[in-house]
Amino acid sequence: MVMSDIGIGASAPKKSCEDRNCPFHGALSVRRKFMDGKVVSAKMMKTVTVERNYQQYNRKYTRYEKRRSRILAHSPPCLEIHEGDRVKIAECRPISKEVAFVVVEKLAGIS
Repeated sequence: MVMSDIGIGASAPKKSCEDRNCPFHGALSVRRKFMDGKVVSAKMMKTVTVERNYQQYNRKYTRYEKRRSRILAHSPPCLEIHEGDRVKIAECRPISKEVAFVVVEKLAGIS
């Protein structure tokens, strides 16, 4: 397969893969939303659970509260994502019932 530039400034992986849902080697295009988070589960086939922590302003108490969300994202085999890694995910077309994001970059992780 031919490696393509996905246009978001993410560094391309050194490995190649035959996954059709890979944004670098397949035909999957990414959309406008980008987030980063920590991989908390990598037990599914080609799917990871990414946890995102953020703060929400509470107007009644004039304070911020901690919140978190868990997002299922497709993990291409060429990136080799494991639990504990910090990753950048991008929105894409729906791949399955609950997966509408794809991992585009591995930021840091457990060595």
